[in-house]
Amino acid sequence: MRSNCAHLFTCLLLAAGVLSTSLPAVAQTTSQISDDGFFGAMGKSLTGDVYGDPSRWRELSLGNFFTEGWTRAWVSPPPGGGGAPRQGWLNSFDGVFYRLAVGTYGYAHNFLDNGNQHSGVLQLYLPLNERFEFRLDFPVVSNRAGAGETDYDTNLGDMQIVTRFLLSESRDFTQSFNIAFRAPTGQTDNVNGVAAITPTYEFWTNFWQGLVLRGGAGFFVPYGHQSIDEVGARASFVANFAAGYYFTPHTATPFGDLVFYLSTNLVQTIDGPSKTSVSLTPGMRTHLGRDWYLLLGVEVPVTRDKGFDYQVLGALMKVF
Repeated sequence: MRSNCAHLFTCLLLAAGVLSTSLPAVAQTTSQISDDGFFGAMGKSLTGDVYGDPSRWRELSLGNFFTEGWTRAWVSPPPGGGGAPRQGWLNSFDGVFYRLAVGTYGYAHNFLDNGNQHSGVLQLYLPLNERFEFRLDFPVVSNRAGAGETDYDTNLGDMQIVTRFLLSESRDFTQSFNIAFRAPTGQTDNVNGVAAITPTYEFWTNFWQGLVLRGGAGFFVPYGHQSIDEVGARASFVANFAAGYYFTPHTATPFGDLVFYLSTNLVQTIDGPSKTSVSLTPGMRTHLGRDWYLLLGVEVPVTRDKGFDYQVLGALMKVF
């Protein structure tokens, strides 16, 4: 049953990728493509107007991954073929690049059968050119330290630096390869203090009206005595698949770009005792105005192996 879950996720992801890449791409003029230089591209990507002139965006292919895009400033891509914007959702893989900051609060009920957990994370998405961006995660965690404890320990969590590579992008389809480097900056009392590397493949596609499909798969690989022997982290296969539909245009604030979605996450251990965790996250996102966004979601585990009964998520995002 557990291996069937992993196989089902893999088949869904491959089917979505094949379907998306088979769709016709929008023709694009490649003449007079400017070269900003490595540092020029970095400066324009981080501080320039990346939204004012969508015509500067261009398609990128996997075949020219090593030769194109590294010295040209990132430009926010246009909506997909169906008209849906490229945006991030809570508890879903990204697939695409952004330039934004988002703060997320989480309340996990009955965390590890020992009270509740409160968590917060500030994430920054910082593109440096058309092919590469950083994501920086700064978390805070609060929960009971162990069985029988009544006090809550509040500490910084494990920071993450995520390197993100854009493999290819067309009007309808984007795919990226990401490597998350997790540093053990948190405390073991908060089930943190884990050093790990997590490579993932991610995709995003919109080919019909407001329907967006996204997801990906990868591996969580912890290392070090503290991570494995003290915290109990285990190498795992991870996968995500999410589907959502956009109902309103961007300008219909405070309900602009209104999307409702369902995100499914799978974690299957690949060393030690076999454990399978699957959760469903129904969620929504809306444009409040002036590039501020509200995101809400509730994550509900649906398997016996679970870390909490449910988790309520809320986030405030600023696109800049």
